[in-house]
Amino acid sequence: MKLPQCEILYTPAIFGSKNLLVAGGRLPGENFFKAVAQGRKIFAVDRGIEICKACNILPKILIGDFDSAEKNALNWAVENKIPIERHPVEKDFTDTQLALELLPEKNSAIITGIFGGRFDHLFSNVFTCANSKVRNFLADEREIIFFVKGGETVTVKFFEKPVAVSLLPITEICAGVTTKNLHWELDNATLKQNFPNAVSNRLKNSEIKISVEIGTLAIYFCFSDSISA
Repeated sequence: MKLPQCEILYTPAIFGSKNLLVAGGRLPGENFFKAVAQGRKIFAVDRGIEICKACNILPKILIGDFDSAEKNALNWAVENKIPIERHPVEKDFTDTQLALELLPEKNSAIITGIFGGRFDHLFSNVFTCANSKVRNFLADEREIIFFVKGGETVTVKFFEKPVAVSLLPITEICAGVTTKNLHWELDNATLKQNFPNAVSNRLKNSEIKISVEIGTLAIYFCFSDSISA
């Protein structure tokens, strides 16, 4: 998986990303969006249509209850004959959860517009994406989250240095966690969800390696000291 700030390589290898989902949180910058949109099928969720309009990039479909999208962006979608899947405001699943069900199972996906705003939305999105049938990479120009599962190793080559690297257990326990080229290294460590202490680490050089034997671990990169919604 290649993103503007880094390249993420899995062992065993995973399917490449052909899909980009644009959620309705903090919208990415136009340069970031144009870079990750190139060559991918785009699924816009609610106000995610706004960055599509700003960059004049047509999504494959627009999904949501449209309680937050600007009217002129919705009109742009209609004018360009973009298929629209409308859901009621009162429903059992979030717009992002419904959109994830449309993604092809054998491909990974970049999800942008996922950060910022309310904590409950971000919490729901992170755990939904971690347990999705699709391998998801949550990213914009400020933050990245992706997931490493038991038996996997990732190598990350950075083009831009993050200000922080954090390892966050998604499952109750992540065992056999080993890192290479971080300031504070882990060697066959056990990380617990109820005591997430492996945060705010930093790089020793431009390439790191992380492996997990048991559990699902979220890897978080922060590229800005001042992140706001």
